Amino acid sequence: MKINEVEQQVNITKKNIRFYEQQGLLNPRRNTENGYRDYSKEDVDELKKIKLLRKLSLPLEEIRKIQKGDLTLSDALQRQVILLERERISLEETTRLCRLVSEESCQYYTFSPDEYLERMVEMEQEGTKFLNVSRHDIRHKKLAPVIFSFLLILMMIGVIATLIWLYLQSSMPLWATGLLIVIPVTMIMSIVAVLLQRMKEIEGGEEDVARKY
Repeated sequence: MKINEVEQQVNITKKNIRFYEQQGLLNPRRNTENGYRDYSKEDVDELKKIKLLRKLSLPLEEIRKIQKGDLTLSDALQRQVILLERERISLEETTRLCRLVSEESCQYYTFSPDEYLERMVEMEQEGTKFLNVSRHDIRHKKLAPVIFSFLLILMMIGVIATLIWLYLQSSMPLWATGLLIVIPVTMIMSIVAVLLQRMKEIEGGEEDVARKY
């Protein structure tokens, strides 16, 4: 079946379906005639499982381990129960602190944060987490484009170094060398621009959307 049919059956967007394919969680076969993805009933069932586990806040890496057989579903969910319980306690403590600050402090410009910061340190030592632990997925997702971009930039630097070496070893005109060097320099700038855009998408867009399913 086509991706539009899968989108309707599973009730997630095409963007999320492709996202899970990119992450290696879903591998539909290709139609030999037109090269399009041809989703099977098994793919739909797999997407429903992924959707369920993501709604239960399981990280992508955990789901990947379950699919590979490196982690049982039962163990993963039991571990998730422990993590969610810790988060629940942290949220309760954070809520209590928010209520306390709200009751004791009237205006932003006049209240003193020192006492509350000290209390937060004590709470963190007792196990309360104020940071978003779900950022783990985002950090891992950022790693691949950063490494890929770094390798491409190294290749472009190598091209520039080769052009300079050729200029020094031959009678190639300076203007011609400079013109050739402009190409890898432009590519480096483009790679950096694309990388920054990708970081923004991961930080505030695609990952947040996919986490909902």
